[in-house]
Amino acid sequence: MSKRPFIVGIPCDHRMVGHHPFHMAGEKYVTAVRDGAQALPLLIPVLPNAIPPAEILESVDGLFFTGSPSNVAPKHYNGAAPREGVMQDENRDATTLPLLKAAIEKGTPLLCVCRGFQELNVALGGTLHQHVHEVAGRMDHRENKDADLDTQYGPAHDVVVQPGGLLSQMVREKTFKVNSLHSQGIDRIAPGLHADAKAPDGQIEAVSMPGAKGFLFAVQWHPEWRWRENPQSRAIFSAFGDAIRGTARQVTAA
Repeated sequence: MSKRPFIVGIPCDHRMVGHHPFHMAGEKYVTAVRDGAQALPLLIPVLPNAIPPAEILESVDGLFFTGSPSNVAPKHYNGAAPREGVMQDENRDATTLPLLKAAIEKGTPLLCVCRGFQELNVALGGTLHQHVHEVAGRMDHRENKDADLDTQYGPAHDVVVQPGGLLSQMVREKTFKVNSLHSQGIDRIAPGLHADAKAPDGQIEAVSMPGAKGFLFAVQWHPEWRWRENPQSRAIFSAFGDAIRGTARQVTAA
């Protein structure tokens, strides 16, 4: 009998295509999990009546919370109502926010990117800037939507690695360049999270949780984009994959 593969759950986005609801996940995320973390991607639908976190956690060895064109609904962190035209996805919020808390409690390995990075902060009690470029002293972290994808996802600014976090254990560099495709970002960091990296303007770009039961790492940038070509991205997905296999072996052994 063949060995069961290590499974990473990826909560989807909820989108309307014409008149029909769809559950979607970007191929770049799916591929990075399969090849970078060497795990089987499992797409998790974000249904109107959310699947209970316990049922999801019984079926996965890790979770990957991806980026998205949508934003976390500001009501979840007592923020101002979103401006007209800003995309929300409350189906996703209803699945991901409780799932993050349950996964942390269980010690399930977690990797969070962009929207997922923001979801993690909100789920644990932090807040967000809805328009980082309007905050005094902050840069414009948005991409040029008219540019080609290689330009949009190209190196945009440095991040400075902060001591005491998971990132400092995964990469040797103290400073390296990342892409930048976000309008929102962390305002007040959630209790228990550690700022692992910051942009030159002070905006938090990566977080971890010292003392967490399992691997927990989140970044504001997109390491899944051409991950093979970037040593920091390779290190992140490799560490995530190692954590998944380590946790799964412990569960199997128990």
